Amino acid sequence: MKVIKLTSKEDKANYIHQLVRDIQALDQMIADGLIEKEPIRIGAEQEFCLVDDQFNPKMGSLDILNDINDDHFTTEIGSFNLELNLDPFELTGDCFTQLSNQLKILMEKAKKVAEAHNSKILLTGILPTLSLRHIKLENMTDVQRYFVLNDAIRESRKDNFEIHIKGVDELNLLHDSVLLEGCNTSFQIHLQINPDDFIDSYNWAQAVSGPVLSVCTNSPLLFGKELWSETRIALFTQSVDTRANSFMLNEKQARVSFGSEWTSGSVTDIFKDNISRFRSLVTSEYFKDSVDMLNNGEIPKLKALNLHNGTVYRWNRPCYGVGNGKPHLRIENRYIPSGPTIADEIANTVFWVGVMKGRPKEYENIAEKMNFKDAKSNFFNAARYGMSTQFIWDNKFVPSHELILDVFLPMAYRGLYSLGIKPEDAEYYLTIIENRVKGFTGSEWMTTSYRNLLSRMKYFEAAQTLTACLYEKQESNFPVSSWRILDPDTRTVVQSGKKVEHIMSTDIFTVYEKDSVELVINIMRWKSIHHMPVINSNKKVVGVLRWSDIEEIKEDERKLKSAVGDVMITEFPVISQGDSVQTAIDILEKQRTTCLPVIRDNQLIGIITLNDL
Repeated sequence: MKVIKLTSKEDKANYIHQLVRDIQALDQMIADGLIEKEPIRIGAEQEFCLVDDQFNPKMGSLDILNDINDDHFTTEIGSFNLELNLDPFELTGDCFTQLSNQLKILMEKAKKVAEAHNSKILLTGILPTLSLRHIKLENMTDVQRYFVLNDAIRESRKDNFEIHIKGVDELNLLHDSVLLEGCNTSFQIHLQINPDDFIDSYNWAQAVSGPVLSVCTNSPLLFGKELWSETRIALFTQSVDTRANSFMLNEKQARVSFGSEWTSGSVTDIFKDNISRFRSLVTSEYFKDSVDMLNNGEIPKLKALNLHNGTVYRWNRPCYGVGNGKPHLRIENRYIPSGPTIADEIANTVFWVGVMKGRPKEYENIAEKMNFKDAKSNFFNAARYGMSTQFIWDNKFVPSHELILDVFLPMAYRGLYSLGIKPEDAEYYLTIIENRVKGFTGSEWMTTSYRNLLSRMKYFEAAQTLTACLYEKQESNFPVSSWRILDPDTRTVVQSGKKVEHIMSTDIFTVYEKDSVELVINIMRWKSIHHMPVINSNKKVVGVLRWSDIEEIKEDERKLKSAVGDVMITEFPVISQGDSVQTAIDILEKQRTTCLPVIRDNQLIGIITLNDL
């Protein structure tokens, strides 16, 4: 479907008219009992990463998609990602086995095609080897709608995208495109909902989001930094934020959000809220009038409403669809990450569906019994701390382990059995969840393993080795709780052809050209540093100070009080992170120097010295 950016007043007015008519048509279908109530179905969307033999992101998704030649697959915004849409299955019997089997068959098909393109497929919430160089606009999938969306969001913001995430480490950066969204890879679960119970079910989905997320976390790393247990929640929120700042009166809520209050009324009230809060960014080809279609006995697809809904990213998103000529409503769970195995993903699905359908009578009308801000706090705390979270449940503080083992797992069993799910399926998959609670989640495995690898590797090499081990274990499809934590002596995947990024130091002290020489000498003494990059007010490297150069002036009081810019070396070689180590050696020998600043986009990102070599 071709989309275009909304620019003219006429286009905007026509699109709003279509949105309003879609809302009227949906209200009419609900009132007339046209929305399907049974049977209830489930579905899922599998997003996955493409990597090369060194487990770095591999571009070329369109070529792979073309060779797969299967309508189940589609593009993602990043050229290193693809998406697989599974068929809906009736929620009963062995539906989860059927879901798992179809996922395995289709993923195996994709793997074979990827191998022919020298690529591998990886399931993970955020690929550990992603770097800033991978999320440049040139790596956006060459599909028109992504560029239109990027332009529309940038125009709405009138500024670059500002990312600030603080966890164990801290990430703070400005980026010029929406491609940051492509760092996120999820396993989106769809659950069809009876329209008569939609609002209560939606509020219940909001209430249980935090505890469910806590045991499913799998995305602790981004650009080598250890951030949240499920960093996707923070990253996705900020990567498509259309607000120039968070104090704009007409749009206080981000387009990616948990919401601001319990919902009431009917499902159309959620859509009305979205339309009221968020202006349309794009439109598409001419839409048939939905109300006229209904009056003529046709079931409308509500294209305008679905297009707008696709640009408002609630973590629990209401959806309208038409299947086999019948309209239906569903909740899309968007907060569950991809991976780390298919078995883990299906277990997450079984757990969530079981909790959704096993809601006890005492939790009906949850909006009257729980403060919405407690539910919202639970969700974001779970994203930050995973299984270390202490939740507010029944107006009491409850540790995550206790809440899941004593309340949510029994609830999930009851819900699954009430649906006629095969007991062996319920027990197998919920045992995977129980073992994570008693052992570790994907996020905990990744964090502990990465810390161990960093004790003897620089971060790029550690990330590649971690990703290689993740791929190896993923192929066996044993749940993550059964994996062995990687130890510091794990064999590196980088056997040959090391690059600058594998050996450079990234924890760098820098000084400004206007700093005093005395300050720099003392910093170098205190920190045992022999090379100090000098930057200007724009953070660009303008010089280098070497201990050998300043040692002879350290007793000269006049020179000690002079500025660094007066004594620094202004002509010096630099290198890029993707250059080979041999290239670095050749430059050092030819230039007869002892250090090389590592530069990306005119910014200092590391340094190589003779000690690193």
